[in-house]
Amino acid sequence: MTAFFALATAVLWGLADFGGGLLTRRIPALTVVVVSQIVAVVVLGAVVLGTGAWHEAGPQLWFAVGAGLVGPVAMLSFYKALALGPMGVVSPLGSLGVVVPVTAGLILGERPGLGQFAGIAVAVVGIVLAGGPELRGAPVQRRAVVLTLVAAFGFGAVMALIAEASTTVTGLFLALFVQRITNVTVGGAALWAQSRRGVPALPEGTGPRVLWGLLPALAFVGLADVAANGTYSVAAQNGPVTMAAVLSSLYPVITALAAFAVLKERLRTVQAAGAGLALAGTVLLAAG
Repeated sequence: MTAFFALATAVLWGLADFGGGLLTRRIPALTVVVVSQIVAVVVLGAVVLGTGAWHEAGPQLWFAVGAGLVGPVAMLSFYKALALGPMGVVSPLGSLGVVVPVTAGLILGERPGLGQFAGIAVAVVGIVLAGGPELRGAPVQRRAVVLTLVAAFGFGAVMALIAEASTTVTGLFLALFVQRITNVTVGGAALWAQSRRGVPALPEGTGPRVLWGLLPALAFVGLADVAANGTYSVAAQNGPVTMAAVLSSLYPVITALAAFAVLKERLRTVQAAGAGLALAGTVLLAAG
């Protein structure tokens, strides 16, 4: 069950990142984050009301608040790092956030077997290579590296926090709802502050109508991200966190494959090798 839900998480996160990347070509990244999360809040609010999940409110929801505070910071840091580039360095470094939940699992007493340790090592190397790291070319700005590491730590922290935010299915709905409300609050405040500084929330010459046209895609990104957080929580609660974290972090492979299938982007040799190693690591982990 852990492997299944963790791999589902990787697929959902990978497709959400791909969709979000496409949308940022049309509208600012912060607007994508805020609007997609507003859609998620509306849907999750209906689910919470329909299931009576609010009855499970408790101190554990502070973990969801923490995830909601960290998530937007990580995402914006990642987008800014991508803008500074080169993307071939930023993208693989961003996937190193898997170290956070894996370390948390080891601290909490998990002891994977030798085969699983080998699977973790192989999969992490594959994940990094799947991003297509640039080993030569333009120098990387120190700020880009710092922002990427902040994003990586943030992504990993969200994984660790959301896994602790609930113990039941309905409790998970409530935790995800709280997380998304926090996301929208933080992201909305940042968007307002940005607008006050004269940075438009939408491209010049466009209006709110552009959001209506992109609403289905924005909804997909927001709901896929929510679903990924949910499946990761289930994976982490039903098996070793180390396995759940590594398998869930295969999402860069999914993003690269989506770009290949939809945009006809050719996978570089290093990306193809990374995908193969990630798959081999997955087999080792699942077999262990």
